[in-house]
Amino acid sequence: MDPAFLLTALVVVLVPGTGVIYTLAIALGRGGPASVSAAFGCTLGILPHIAAAILGVAALLHASAVLFQIVKFAGVLYLLWMAWGALRERGMLDAEPDRTAIAHRAIVRRGFLINILNPKLSIFFLAFLPQFIPAGSARPALDMAWLGAVFMVMTFVVFVAYGQMAALVRGRVLASPTVMTWLRRSFAAAFAALGLRLALSTR
Repeated sequence: MDPAFLLTALVVVLVPGTGVIYTLAIALGRGGPASVSAAFGCTLGILPHIAAAILGVAALLHASAVLFQIVKFAGVLYLLWMAWGALRERGMLDAEPDRTAIAHRAIVRRGFLINILNPKLSIFFLAFLPQFIPAGSARPALDMAWLGAVFMVMTFVVFVAYGQMAALVRGRVLASPTVMTWLRRSFAAAFAALGLRLALSTR
């Protein structure tokens, strides 16, 4: 495995984005185990983008302005919906017992949608992965699939680490209504800002 790929991928994964913010919000509102589900959902949402890059669908997405805009604005609307969910008192950060027991599949589904509705991920993998495929490789598609799998594992591990660290301070956070209000507003603002950045993005 190319050390340059591992280092670059780690830097990309460590930079906080929608997946990290979602995982942190779930960790603070629902606890450590739920944050693992959030990390899994976000990681699973990467898989279709890697497959698209391997199959060349990402190139079509890049070439088609209409298709790109459709997927992009679906992602924008979903991020704005997530912002609203973070802001509500009975939303994402609600830690009431009946809310913390929310089905893990629902947490996974939301994390999956966060990433699958970001068309720039497909284009990112199309541009990123081929750089680390050896020249003259007899099986470039398999090489891209392997690199994509490694990237997904790194994503899951890093996101789980983020979630568990947030879960460690969960008790102190929940004990302060002021901190909870500040967190709701901060997470809502973060999702809204990411939605705005996606809306303004170009291919």
